[in-house]
Amino acid sequence: MGCKLCGKEEFYKGLCKEHYINYFENLVKKSIKKYSMLKDSEKILVSVSGGKDSHAVAWVLKKLGYDIELFHINLGIKNFSEISLKEVKKLSNILDLPLHVVNLKDITGKTIENVKKKHCSICGITKRYLMNRFGYENGFDVIVTGHNLDDEVSFMINNILNWDIVHLSKHDPVLPAHDKFLKKVKIFYEIEEELILKYALAENIPFTTAECKYRKDAITLRHRMYFNELKKYRENIKLQFLHGYLKHKDIFKVDDNFKFRECEICGMTSAGKICSFCRVWKIKKNFKLQSQI
Repeated sequence: MGCKLCGKEEFYKGLCKEHYINYFENLVKKSIKKYSMLKDSEKILVSVSGGKDSHAVAWVLKKLGYDIELFHINLGIKNFSEISLKEVKKLSNILDLPLHVVNLKDITGKTIENVKKKHCSICGITKRYLMNRFGYENGFDVIVTGHNLDDEVSFMINNILNWDIVHLSKHDPVLPAHDKFLKKVKIFYEIEEELILKYALAENIPFTTAECKYRKDAITLRHRMYFNELKKYRENIKLQFLHGYLKHKDIFKVDDNFKFRECEICGMTSAGKICSFCRVWKIKKNFKLQSQI
């Protein structure tokens, strides 16, 4: 079958490459407008990992005319981090965008390889802290990540199973800025991973298919499998679950009067005396967060 709009060779679900690209970009534009995600005046930092999702974020935002720069963290994972950085540099060159690279080992003296357990948890803490601190210290207004619909519903299920009310209250597509935390946005909030992959292939976006060796231990991957199995019986199960959350999210509301403070070591916003990053990496004194461009 050909494209249902023009008759050209079908690329995906009844659309040729050109019309699929237009379809995907319209999905993104609708999400940005629906949730008031971004403003033309904002300086945007896009966190890129080397994978298809974050690279597609940078690609589509550049095409839509937003003011963006790229940020990457070298975590020092053998047979993964070097490959990821190579693809990030390709993306930066093609899009002609500034690329800021931070090396974890330069800051902590260690890499994720040196962590004995809970690699994914510590990796998440590390990424959130470093991209937020870099953005805050360098005058950015918002951070955009590549989290997609599959990520979001799997995180929700995991937090429900653990009855983690605090994190269940934070599954919005836009997390507003407060204290030294920048605004955070997920432009693929309502878009499935499969659609993002097809967009990346249609646009010839450079990305790595290499997987972090610690990823296999992530429980959220199993939750993704459950949803993909359910999708065989109910096509829109992921989006329905997400919209159900948005409709009833007030049941997970937490105390808005919580008082944040500054970390006694680094000075960034923290829930306790010492922030999670300084605690898990045993940081003893503040440091300059410098990037390689």
